[in-house]
Amino acid sequence: MKLPALSHALLLAVVVSPVAAQVFDPKSLPKKDIKGSPMYIVLPRDEIPAVFEPEFLHGEAADAQMEPHEPVLGVFDGVTARAYSLWQLDHHEVVNDMLGDVPIAATW
Repeated sequence: MKLPALSHALLLAVVVSPVAAQVFDPKSLPKKDIKGSPMYIVLPRDEIPAVFEPEFLHGEAADAQMEPHEPVLGVFDGVTARAYSLWQLDHHEVVNDMLGDVPIAATW
C-alpha cells in the first residue's frame, strides 16, 4: 500500500516529535543563574570551530556560490580586500586570516 506524502510527513512528525522534545527541553540543559536569571548552556565552551587558512573564490566562481545581495563582512587594508560570508560566520563566528603580512581575526 502506497502512503501519500502527507501521511509520510505526519508519520515523521509523530516519530521525531518526542525525540525533539527531549533534545530541546530547556530543563534538560545545564544551567547557571546570573543575577537571578537562568542562563542555559547550549554548547560547551569552544564548541564552535574557528576557520583557519580560509580559501577564497574570485569572480564568476564566487558569483555561482553566493546570492547577489548576500551580506558579507568586508575587510580592506588599502591593498588587499576580503569578504567573509555572514552565512559562514554564523556557523563559525571567527576566521583567523592574514591580510598581507598582518594576522587578523574576522569575528561575527
